[in-house]
Amino acid sequence: MFISNSVEQTIAAGRTYGEKARRGDVFALRGDLGAGKTQFVKGFVAGLGSNADVTSPTFVLLHEYGDGRLPVFHFDFYRVESREALSRIGFDDYIFGDGVSLIEWADRFSALIPSRAKWLSFELKDENTRVITEGVAR
Repeated sequence: MFISNSVEQTIAAGRTYGEKARRGDVFALRGDLGAGKTQFVKGFVAGLGSNADVTSPTFVLLHEYGDGRLPVFHFDFYRVESREALSRIGFDDYIFGDGVSLIEWADRFSALIPSRAKWLSFELKDENTRVITEGVAR
């Protein structure tokens, strides 16, 4: 468990994960709106050596960042209506490919998340405090 008391600390936590990431890793992120998922991804992408301007892919479903040590596939399932929508974009090709996948709102379609995924839960405690827990069951 990690307690973040600022946006900067959440980004730093993501950076630490990104620095350790390996080809084929999948990170399933869950938590309420504003809990820090996208800030974590910003740090994660930076930890892989990318200078990309990371934003939430809420309305486009997927952002790809390819200028770091490994390509990053950043998904957001918040507005996804069906498994078919994920199939149409080739979801399996991404998560079983050569990059690293980070999936916000992964619990919306948890059956599609591979068993090797690392689950991270983001809990909003107050305006500044977030609790990030690894290994939370689906």
